[in-house]
Amino acid sequence: MPLRVLFINQHFAVPHQGAGTFPFTVMSELVRRGHEVTVLTTDQHSSHGRSYVTEENGICVHWACIPYANRMRYWRRIVAFFEFTAWCLAKIRRLAPFDVVYASSTPLTVALPGVYASRRWAVPFVFEVRDLWPEVPIAMGALRNPVSIAAARWLERFAYRNAAFVIARSPMMADGVVETGYPRERVRVVPNACDFRRFDVPAEAGRSFRQENQWLADRPLVLYAGTFGAVNDCSYIVRLAAEVEPLLPEARFLLVGQGREENLIRNLAQELGVLDRTLFIHPPVPKSEVPRLFSAANLTMSVTADIPALHKNCANKFFDSLAAGRAIAINHEGWLADLIREHDCGLVLPARDIPAAARMLAEALRNRQWLREAGRRAYQLGRKQFDAIRCIDEIEAVLYAAVGDHRITYRRAAA
Repeated sequence: MPLRVLFINQHFAVPHQGAGTFPFTVMSELVRRGHEVTVLTTDQHSSHGRSYVTEENGICVHWACIPYANRMRYWRRIVAFFEFTAWCLAKIRRLAPFDVVYASSTPLTVALPGVYASRRWAVPFVFEVRDLWPEVPIAMGALRNPVSIAAARWLERFAYRNAAFVIARSPMMADGVVETGYPRERVRVVPNACDFRRFDVPAEAGRSFRQENQWLADRPLVLYAGTFGAVNDCSYIVRLAAEVEPLLPEARFLLVGQGREENLIRNLAQELGVLDRTLFIHPPVPKSEVPRLFSAANLTMSVTADIPALHKNCANKFFDSLAAGRAIAINHEGWLADLIREHDCGLVLPARDIPAAARMLAEALRNRQWLREAGRRAYQLGRKQFDAIRCIDEIEAVLYAAVGDHRITYRRAAA
């Protein structure tokens, strides 16, 4: 039976935009399977000045023109979260009922319109946890005021208490949800997935990128494609590049993205003498161009600040690397580190000993055979455990289970 699904996601993106598109892949596949999907989201860079509606691959997308960027001050981002909440509440009052409401954090505030819609139409609410909030902002020092922390904790409990099911993006996030008192049998772990179709590009795509960039040519390339934010701490990669240079002068590092720490990492790279020599910084590219960058890379990186709360992450970069068949290096412990070690598909670099990390990385980059084999094992891991279609199957099953449980409960209440 097809479902009418309302999906609330403040950071939803389509392929021509420069943000993560796995939610778009999920919703597109649900539409292909016959479901009716409507999305409430934001156009964070629009000059329209007012909301508008588009159809994206069969998905009806309502866009709120609310500016948002990682480089914004934290308080300004909080304002954007509540602006989106208010817009969603007004929009929901004008929409026809759906069968299920599915809201994806971050931010946690998406739970407010999600629960409102669920109660207004008497339908189930499914809540997706992409990051453990407020645990992460508290650990990062972004939330310090006791009143703000208490309000965030209340909102977290409110979201879980009203959810028929919670979808967690990693096993460690699932544990965090259960620690709040939410029943484990109602938690489903559905990680970010590998979109193999998107990364199925010919080797010529990577070779042409190398030919267009003479600073690269046939030298070893380490790629970071993502946000330059405090959570990511890309200064680690800059310091790593400086330490690698005397060990392997031909190694090249490419950072593609933007964020509030862009000037910091650019200035640090200049100070350490690697900017535009062995390390290059490029603005974001459309998602359709990302597979070409991965094809050119010998190894990719996903990094975080040295904070244990961030070890639970489920970074898109990691799964893109698996889909592209590239070895990956990270600088933190946690479930992703366990996967890398178990499948020998990359490196777990020490967060606090950058000289040691540089030695590990230089040795790996010299060993082209290991890079190829690690990339092959990464691809096999992705195929075996993180295929996008399998993950979408699980999400669809959760939506059906939520609707089924709700109808059973409703009939019992009416009897």
